[in-house]
Parts: sequence; C-alpha cells; structure tokens
Amino acid sequence: MAGTIRICLIAEGFVEDLKKCVSSIQSFTKTPVSIHANGKSNWIEQNLFDPSQVSISQDKNPLGWGNLINRFLIENTEEYLIIMDPSTIFLADPIPETLAALESGYQGAGWKGGLVNLSDEWRSTEDKGSGEVDVLFSYYLALNRSFALEAGGANPSAKYYRNADLELSLAIRAAGGKLVQIDLPLEQGRHHGYYDVDPDYREKNSKKNYQRILDRFRGKNEILAPRR
Repeated sequence: MAGTIRICLIAEGFVEDLKKCVSSIQSFTKTPVSIHANGKSNWIEQNLFDPSQVSISQDKNPLGWGNLINRFLIENTEEYLIIMDPSTIFLADPIPETLAALESGYQGAGWKGGLVNLSDEWRSTEDKGSGEVDVLFSYYLALNRSFALEAGGANPSAKYYRNADLELSLAIRAAGGKLVQIDLPLEQGRHHGYYDVDPDYREKNSKKNYQRILDRFRGKNEILAPRR
C-alpha cells in the first residue's frame, strides 16, 4: 500500500493563477491539498475550492518561506508532503511516480534540481537531468516529512524561497538522505514569487540564503551525490 501524501501550496495573491493550479490538480488526483494564504487575513474565500479536498489557512501577518514550510511539516500528518509553487500545473497525474521514487529509498523527489558546481566553489548548480541530485527546487518538491523534520526542516531565517529550497535539500543530504530528480507531467506558468516581487528584495534575500549555504556546507563534498 502506498504511503499517504499531501500537496502544500503557499498563495500570495494572483488568485486566478492559483485557481488554475488547483483545478489542474483536481483534474488528475484526489490527493489532499493545503493552501496557506500568506499576507493579510481573509483575502481568499474559504469556499473557493472543494473543501473535501482543499483546506485553507490564513494569518493576519505574512510568514517567511522557512517558517511556512516548517508549519506544513509539523502540522500535517501524512508520510510525504509535496511543496509546490502555484505556478506549477499538472498535465497528468504525477503522484504515482512521485510516491514510487520516495518509497524506493529517496527522502526527496522533485521535478527540477541539479548538482552543486564544484568548479566554481559551490557558487552555482547544474541541471543534469533525471537521477540522483544534490538539490531540488520547490516548484515541485516531495519530501519524506519525518526525515525532513529530523534534518532540521527549513531554515527559519529564510524569508524568501529562492535558494532556501537548496539549503533544505543540502540539510537533508547532510543528514544522510538522498534526493532524486524525475521527469514528471508538469509545466510552469509565470512564477510570481520571482518575477512579481521587488527586484532589490529578491536579490538581497536570494544572496542571504545562498551565503548561508556556503557558510554551512561549502567544502563538505562528502554529502553530495555522485558526480555525473
């Protein structure tokens, strides 16, 4: 019997794109969905989606990416969680292949990822396609929930998503976990979290997140996947 799994979305406006994302999920799977509407409270209607599949939580004040991911990890009870961006659209059902990867010995599985580039001293990553990887991106990032918690979860200092998903990936690898990139029937629309935020805020927080990666992990090549 396959393990239990849940999809977790962080919504920050752009309701029409959120509806498109959730509709694509509902077209192909009955997997439960948790949405956290980040920002001011009550900007998203509780009855916007079928409550038998989709639950919505809201707070008066916005939370940073790391704290939201940890809330998902702590408050849900499923064996696996998929952290997914609302820009990601289902073209078919990716859940069976995702579960198969997670139950074959990997603690994380995702759609996009890569290997740390050692030739430039960990300052970038390279997409090598399907296979074992060092990092996975949170466009679609499936995790063994308990393992991710034991690895420390996401860094609460990460206010912004960019590079924070890489830090979480490397924390899982440092704890002995393995990650795999797999081809899945997904596509990406406009990534509002990148393109529709203040560029100075984006760059400042992206650099902060990546500097933590360098401080925590650079040089610890033993935690990395085999080079390919």
